[in-house]
Amino acid sequence: MTAQHITDAIVQDAITNAVQNVCRVLVKQEVRLVGRVTPETPDPAPLHIQLMGNVGFVGDVNGIVYLCMGEEFAAYAVGEILGMSAAEVLFEGPEVIKDAIGEVTNMTVGGFKNALCDIGFPCKLTLPTIVRGANLKAGAIKGASRHIFRFECSGRPLVADIQLKVD
Repeated sequence: MTAQHITDAIVQDAITNAVQNVCRVLVKQEVRLVGRVTPETPDPAPLHIQLMGNVGFVGDVNGIVYLCMGEEFAAYAVGEILGMSAAEVLFEGPEVIKDAIGEVTNMTVGGFKNALCDIGFPCKLTLPTIVRGANLKAGAIKGASRHIFRFECSGRPLVADIQLKVD
């Protein structure tokens, strides 16, 4: 099969489907795409990112997907995934959030990667990494195309920052 060009529409469809599928299965909630964030049209409601999961992919296309969220969304999602109350999530500590969000990130990027493979860009995933802090930002990869999408799940924001390079 001959690979086709990876358009903005392909990236948007792939990440939207991946985020929706993972949230529907794990978080048991529907997700809606709010819109795209670009330097020309900055996010009207900037998210103060406190937790960022990322998984890279390597092969005929290389890159990384960051899932960026506030602490509130992370704790909510973990509670839904594990069937725990907010108090139980807090009691269990940061390790349970790290593990669950790592799995959400891995599954989401896996779905995105599969869409790339389906159009002729085979690639493999790297291991997930989770970072916690205050007002985190994903750095840009030199020469990569960048696509940032804002989603909403149960009234809580989730941002997918995709950076990719085709070799």
